[in-house]
Amino acid sequence: MPVFPEEPEISESLPGPGVPSPRESDAQARRAPATGGATTAVPSAAGSAPVQVPGPRPAPRPAQPRSTTARADRPGPSPRPNPTPKPGPPRPAPRPASVEVRHVPAVEAEALDRADETVDQLLDAGREPGAVLVLTVGAAHPWQQHELSFGEERYWAQLAEGGDVFYADAELTRPVRRPVVVLVVNGGPADRAAAAYAKALRHAETLLVVCGGTDPSATGTPLAAAGAPAPRRLPA
Repeated sequence: MPVFPEEPEISESLPGPGVPSPRESDAQARRAPATGGATTAVPSAAGSAPVQVPGPRPAPRPAQPRSTTARADRPGPSPRPNPTPKPGPPRPAPRPASVEVRHVPAVEAEALDRADETVDQLLDAGREPGAVLVLTVGAAHPWQQHELSFGEERYWAQLAEGGDVFYADAELTRPVRRPVVVLVVNGGPADRAAAAYAKALRHAETLLVVCGGTDPSATGTPLAAAGAPAPRRLPA
């Protein structure tokens, strides 16, 4: 049997003809693990320049939630102020209630008696004594003289208390008003009676009774000149 010579062993470290010698960097590239974003050089089979192989894509970054802190801290628009109402035209002052005027015919000597009868009729009709004020144009009423005998302090205290019929002079300057005023024309000049009538209207709230003197509604009389409304004539 023929004996063949042993073939020489070919070392792996020696490249064949026409094959480029491997570089140390290529071996390291083959052994290095792939990392995100890096590329790996792989030598081609034909021995050309290594091909760059891209590594795996990095995972997308999670979306950051929008911060609401800036919006919360940002001051919003201030509330609109309420519109100021424009002042309208001034309202007219309420007119005072009209005062009813009644006339009781009587001569000067009988005027006080007619006045006392009128007061009795008012009280019998249900009027409270403190609602009646009696004013005299001439001499003072006997009840006024009687109350003044106890002193002026006690006299004016009765007016402030308002619990009884109050008798006073027609020139009363106290700011007092009562529902009913009885004006007694028992003397004095005509101009004094007219002035007393105008003041009595300011003291009365609902009713003024003129006892004696002329009819306040008669044309040309001092009471008519003072602006007397048409009275309601009562029997003597």
